[in-house]
Amino acid sequence: MADMEASVRDLVNRDRDCTEKALAQMDLRRNITLLIGEWKAAGGGDVLPDVRDRVRLRPVKTASNPLRAIARR
Repeated sequence: MADMEASVRDLVNRDRDCTEKALAQMDLRRNITLLIGEWKAAGGGDVLPDVRDRVRLRPVKTASNPLRAIARR
């Protein structure tokens, strides 16, 4: 889905028609919402990861000062 968002953003930035890509992106979001609803109806109660969780798991690049990289985590 991130690729689709980047594609729509690129088309908008280049002042191109992004109707098809944007509709496909909305369809993907709708499908994900339905899947989450089905998962919850089936008893899914775990907390789903969000963007903050994904960013926290990324390794931090250490350019010159490793203490600064540790402090950012």
